[in-house]
Amino acid sequence: MSRSLLPPLNALRAFEATARLGGVGRAAQDLHVTHGAVSRQLKLLEDHLGLALFQRAGRGLRLTAAGTRLQAACSEAFGGIEDCVRELRRPAASPALVLGCSGSVLARWMIPRLPVLQAALPGVRLQWSALDGSFTEAQAALDAVLLLAQGPWPRGWQVRELAPERVGVVVAPSHPAAQRLRHVPPSALLQETLLHTSSRPQAWPAWAQAHDLDTSKLQLGTAFEHLYYLLEAAVAGLGPAIAPEPLVAEDLAAGRLVAPWGFTATGGFWVLARPDGPADARVDALADWAAAQLR
Repeated sequence: MSRSLLPPLNALRAFEATARLGGVGRAAQDLHVTHGAVSRQLKLLEDHLGLALFQRAGRGLRLTAAGTRLQAACSEAFGGIEDCVRELRRPAASPALVLGCSGSVLARWMIPRLPVLQAALPGVRLQWSALDGSFTEAQAALDAVLLLAQGPWPRGWQVRELAPERVGVVVAPSHPAAQRLRHVPPSALLQETLLHTSSRPQAWPAWAQAHDLDTSKLQLGTAFEHLYYLLEAAVAGLGPAIAPEPLVAEDLAAGRLVAPWGFTATGGFWVLARPDGPADARVDALADWAAAQLR
């Protein structure tokens, strides 16, 4: 399409600035040219169109009907060009940092801390995926995974141990067991029906062994597929459960749960792992942040 009808660009710029700012002098300052240069461009534009665009109004200028129409078109056109240039100059966004962790850790520990994490990693876009808590589910597309795990660590992964895993028995104060388990040895737990999760089947036996209890005497009750559901059931007052300390810290602080015997180390660790490959400063910063949060 021919552009032969378009006036010179400098003339349009002079007109748009004069109309926007209400005077030739202010337009000259805005465009960093002389008063005479703007006046010449305005005359050139009016001659090109064969129309008057301004009328004298005292010591100022007032747009004619034609000038009003042209101002609207120029404002839209120059505004669109300015927006486009601003977008073109904007640095390309870095790819998102794709992270994985178990749904329970994501819901109970990570999501409440995301505002703090985003403040610690300014400008980093995060994308989260829920895993089943094992290295085998950590797909190659992920940049890093946050896990509760025990060594030895598999080949092909760079693993940073962030903090020892600590677990303990928790129960809602409203449940009768909360009173029965106060100021008594851990063996009293063998008289209680215990909530458990199929995602951590060894959690109760390992805790019992650590406290020199006969694991065959554990009375397992309602089972839940995921740890998150188990902990929600405990908060709801359905019975004693076993939980990693960070996932129930806020419930303990708020009085929604109590831990009769505190928390003990399991030999496992909170780890941040990433597939072998080039270093990523974002992953290192995330690991530093998570380690500080887990202390």
